Amino acid sequence: SSGVTSTTKRRVDSTCAMAGKSEFPLTYVEGFHDKESVKRMRYRPLGRTGMIVSILSLGASSLGSVFRATSDDEAVEVVQTAIRKGVNFIDTAAWYGHGKSETILGKALDGIPRESYYIATKACRYLPDVDKMFDFTAERTLKSINESLHRLQLDYVDVLQVHDPEFAPSLDTVCKETLPALQQIKDSGKCRFIGLTGYPMGNFRKMIENTTVEVDTALCYCHYSMNDSSLSDHLAYFKDQGIGVINASPISMGLLSNRGPPSWHPATDEIKAACKQAAEHCQTQGVDISKLATHYSLSNDDIPTTLVSTASLANLEKNLLAVHESLSEQEKEVSAYIMKRYFHPLGNKTWEGVEVTNYWDNMKKLGK
Repeated sequence: SSGVTSTTKRRVDSTCAMAGKSEFPLTYVEGFHDKESVKRMRYRPLGRTGMIVSILSLGASSLGSVFRATSDDEAVEVVQTAIRKGVNFIDTAAWYGHGKSETILGKALDGIPRESYYIATKACRYLPDVDKMFDFTAERTLKSINESLHRLQLDYVDVLQVHDPEFAPSLDTVCKETLPALQQIKDSGKCRFIGLTGYPMGNFRKMIENTTVEVDTALCYCHYSMNDSSLSDHLAYFKDQGIGVINASPISMGLLSNRGPPSWHPATDEIKAACKQAAEHCQTQGVDISKLATHYSLSNDDIPTTLVSTASLANLEKNLLAVHESLSEQEKEVSAYIMKRYFHPLGNKTWEGVEVTNYWDNMKKLGK
């Protein structure tokens, strides 16, 4: 039955998008949402999916305590507050906290109207042990959705994505085995749309053009932030394909924050140094670099939604303010200064290949 509902829902969503007149998105539930907050939230269509999504969406990696130790009770409250205040897109993965993020979401979503949010999860990346981390086989992927739905306590997810396909033995495996498994899952009604994720921007096109499966979304992370805006070069292609772009991590997984990146962050020393100097300059001016970074990512109208991950209510409130509040003149000046002084000289430098090389080196050590 979810197949019928989703088709109808897509049609209604598309109509709503074309009309563009409704004050509220289709996910609005009278009596549940904070009406004024939903009015302040901004929404954009996600490719050809028919989903009209909040420009600020909730990344649930923090719920898996990926960046720091977190309180489960506060994490639950963050999810419920975000949805009530108009955030209608949530992204998680089996990998985040190795099931913990999905489990916490399952608790948080219990009792929240299912029609009030869209949720995306991922398959193919699972456990911390190097030899058990990735599995792109159809068999494991088909099993993974059932595990995710069980943890989330849901009958279906809106989007199911291939997690970090650059780690697959080859992209051919993803195109010929993983994506057809996702199509099978979609046909069964356990997901409505199919997505790709990943760090290397060039891989998206290779996969999209070498599979018979229709790809609906592309989640790109750390490529539309102050230190790297290379996603801009790919937006026209995605738009042409009708693919909805999900931009993740405006603060570049902690690089653009006062706390700095976690120890596992794969950025080069040069990138880390530039970001640290920029953050320190902001502090001397009494300006929060994370705020500048969030504003930077949200300001591009061609990017439907930007995922911000937090398990802190205070940070959630700051992020929600960024949707409708403008930067002060001083913040604008500081933002322009750090772009010119620290980030433009970087020239969109990335850490592409660093993690994949380490992964295969470690696999070789294990004789895999």
